[in-house]
This record gives sequence, C-alpha cells and structure tokens, in this order.
Amino acid sequence: MQASAHLTPRRVLTVLAALAGALACMLPLANGALAHGSIVDPATRNYGCYERWGDDHMNEAMAQEDPMCWQAWQDNPNAMWNWNGLYQNGVGGDHQGAVPSGTLCSGGNAEGGRYSSMDTPGAWKTTDIGDDFTLQFYDQASHGADYFRIYVSDDGFDPTSEQLGWDDLDLIKTTGSYEPAENIDIPVSTSGYSGRHVVFTVWKASHMDQNYYFCSDVNFS
Repeated sequence: MQASAHLTPRRVLTVLAALAGALACMLPLANGALAHGSIVDPATRNYGCYERWGDDHMNEAMAQEDPMCWQAWQDNPNAMWNWNGLYQNGVGGDHQGAVPSGTLCSGGNAEGGRYSSMDTPGAWKTTDIGDDFTLQFYDQASHGADYFRIYVSDDGFDPTSEQLGWDDLDLIKTTGSYEPAENIDIPVSTSGYSGRHVVFTVWKASHMDQNYYFCSDVNFS
C-alpha cells in the first residue's frame, strides 16, 4: 500500500522549519556575495581603523593611542565593519553634486550617515609615501572599474582642523577602465608635496552606476 502524499499540518511545520534553517545557513554566503571594495594601502580612514582595532575595538586605550578611530568606533562601529561599502548609487557622473564639500570622506553621508565620523577633522593616522606611490585597491566582489580619479589635498589644507572640500583637491590622475579583479595596483606620480595630506579617490564601478569615495591620510616624506 502506497503512503499518502498529503502532508499533515505538523509535517508542514516541520518542513518549513527545516527550510528556514537551511536559509539561515546560507545567509553568510549571501552577505559575502554582496561585498564590495576599498583602497587598502594607503589605508582609508575606516579600513585603517578596522585593520588596527577590528579585533580589539572595545579597548579604551584606543582613545589615547588612536583618538580619531576611537571617535569613529563610538559613533558607528558599522562604518568599520562595512569598510568596503562606502558608496552611492545613481550618481550619473556628478560626483560634486552627489557629495557636497565637507562630506567627501563619508561619501556624501552615504548609507544614511553611517560614515559621517570619517569627515571629522583630526590627527588621523597617516601612511608614509613618496612622490611616486602605488594605490592598492581590493575589490572583494571583482566589479571592475570604469575609472578611478585620484586627488591629493593642496598645501593650504589642514586635515587636522578642516573638513575636506572639492576646492581643496588637486586632480592627480584619471585612469582608464579595469577588468574585474580582486586586486588592482594603480601607480601614481606627484611632485612638490610634503608632510600631511589626504589622498582622495573616486572609484566608478563597472557593473552598475555605483560610486565609491575614499579618504586616505598620508605623509609625503
């Protein structure tokens, strides 16, 4: 005698519970598939904070040792956990319209202001670079790029006391397109800079109108 193909209410609940468990197990994979990218060297403000303190972000010693990261972690830890998600969609090439002066390091208060602490002036940790340096870009999702635009703050700008504006920037390089890859190295040549500056990078991803904005604090030495 064949078993009935009909499911009892209890059996339906059991099947639904099993499906829910399977979906829950798949969530980490889904989140990984949605990962994006950032400049990792010279490190962006939020990536640097993640790299230095991600496994010890509750340590109150950070307040003295790395105060700009401390204020960022206190403001919104997700700005560091999501170091690869500082972007805006649908900009249509109008970066200055989408990202007003004073909000460049937060990508125009992207993601509902998640990254607003990145705009806070102060003594952010710097990376030592020379006139010729290489931007190391890490793209977890391998989106590729239509272009990168790379700027350096001018000599009159003081990142320890001012929020970065478009008028503070010198456009150093605009690249061509890049095929999808996890790691992209971008050589950059400058001259005449010394001391503390901000390298500001715009990444236009190639898979859609998705635009990323990165502030990296550097010391030309």
